[in-house]
Amino acid sequence: MEQQTGPRIEPDPDDPAYRQVTFTYDGPDCDGVLALVHTVTDRDRHAGDLTPHLMKPTGRGRWEITYRLRADHRASYQVYPFHGAPPGTARADWMRVLDDARPDPHGGPLLPARDGRRPATVLSLPEAPAQPYAARRDGVPRGRTTARALDGRRVDVHLPAGWSADGPAAPYAVAVLLDGEMWGEVLSVGDTLDNLAADGALPPTVALLVHTMGPERAADLSCNPAFVDFLADRLLPWAAREFGATTDPAATVVAGQSAGGLTAAFAAYRRPERFGNALAQSGSFWWPDETEFDAGSEWLTRRFATEERRAARFYVEVGLQEWLLLAQSRHLRDVLTARGYDLEYREFNGGHDYACWRGGLADGLAHLLRDRRRPGPLTPPGDRPPRAPAPCGPASGRGR
Repeated sequence: MEQQTGPRIEPDPDDPAYRQVTFTYDGPDCDGVLALVHTVTDRDRHAGDLTPHLMKPTGRGRWEITYRLRADHRASYQVYPFHGAPPGTARADWMRVLDDARPDPHGGPLLPARDGRRPATVLSLPEAPAQPYAARRDGVPRGRTTARALDGRRVDVHLPAGWSADGPAAPYAVAVLLDGEMWGEVLSVGDTLDNLAADGALPPTVALLVHTMGPERAADLSCNPAFVDFLADRLLPWAAREFGATTDPAATVVAGQSAGGLTAAFAAYRRPERFGNALAQSGSFWWPDETEFDAGSEWLTRRFATEERRAARFYVEVGLQEWLLLAQSRHLRDVLTARGYDLEYREFNGGHDYACWRGGLADGLAHLLRDRRRPGPLTPPGDRPPRAPAPCGPASGRGR
């Protein structure tokens, strides 16, 4: 055990599609240890009970907990040793937990964090989707990232290896990444983009990492026409002038996660003549109301269902553990499919987690930008039969 890396992974005796995953912590001076497995623990916190995630003492200061997880599960996780009573589930209690949680002391690949928090460890079970582009590789030609500002907003720009504003690769494909401060400064997405380009999975691409995690986030990323028009009318022309970025919507993608995923899809809805591709990961498609199937919920999906079809392509993915988002993402999938949109839809066995999103971002960019062709002329929906819905992923894995 002292030499292991990460948790102990063993076959499940009842089902070969699952694994028994045992996390351990050596803490003789603490009164208890809470396991924070991304989204798995969150589900019970939302229900007001963290008891299923308290590690059990096994003697000599060691704590242990075992989860039954499907063999394709991926999640970031931390441990939280505590003194006295276990932490509560109120928001203030949970913020203190997140501030003090720490990665697995037994090692494993790390997922960096921001705002002064410690990194998390990444659990990837044997059948989890491959992420060949996430980590920095030796011998790959490097692009460079520069910090700029536009209309008072920070935008980090990643330029591909060999970039020249008027070079033979210009005009460059362009990827607008929302929450750019996370993707750039924390997760080093430039390494991912360089890996994709080196493998020929992505054309030379200028990436615009737009900072959206400040106090205006809730306003910017809520189907806000003014924000999307800023991206279309100020950001993209600026990138074309300064960095040789294309003005072709077929080679332009906007990507986001959570509220950013909603905004990416909204950008293709509102300004398809500028954003011909939308990459939406774990999108907040319930917006503006969290209740299902009432008159206020799923505003954007309703627009796609009832209005003229846009000339845009979509890559949509969601985690099977995202109980607040899965049904709404499947509803959007069904609407886009029925309306004849070019859609790639995927479900991964994980949660609301950058450990999952960084692989999906690479796959989505490759899918959307590898083929720059603009969608063909629109055919009225009544003149063509709807395509069959994309197949759903299998049922969600269960926690302990």
